[in-house]
Amino acid sequence: MFSFELDEDTLLRDIRREDAEELFRITDASRDYLRDWLPWVDATAAIDDTKGFIDSCVRDYEDHRSLTAAIVHKGQIAGLASYHLINRANRSVSIGYWLGEAYQGKGLMTKAVTALVDYAFTELHVNRVEIRAASGNKKSRAIPERLHFVHEGTVRQAEFLYDHFVDHEIYGMLAEDWGKLS
Repeated sequence: MFSFELDEDTLLRDIRREDAEELFRITDASRDYLRDWLPWVDATAAIDDTKGFIDSCVRDYEDHRSLTAAIVHKGQIAGLASYHLINRANRSVSIGYWLGEAYQGKGLMTKAVTALVDYAFTELHVNRVEIRAASGNKKSRAIPERLHFVHEGTVRQAEFLYDHFVDHEIYGMLAEDWGKLS
């Protein structure tokens, strides 16, 4: 089990099968907002879609391939933060995240990502953490910038969002640099 107290009101913990209904509700309530930057929103049309997603996350966690964590604020799921595939051969992880629209602007994601970066370096013993964000997604890009990640470049037309491509900005943090910031 994975669990971190981020502050007195907020917990970062592994996603669980019993979270499906609540996670679907927040996705559905923030659908238009999330759709601007996330390609999976239209494919999450029913609670069974969320159940399938959670099942794959739980399997990947049990197999030590990735980690998807719920951000629980005042007892409610506010969003998710995750390691995409944990690359053990290259000792690196990539972090992805999203928050429901009602939870924006509270510092929740900065705290969640900080915890994931700390955990990656201290417990998983990776050397590199990467965050990619669409070039136009200023809120998502603000997280690695606030945490002093190095902007390493732009990948042109990196992701197809419904009817158009978006570029991605790549940010990286090395274990030695994170240690100097702590």
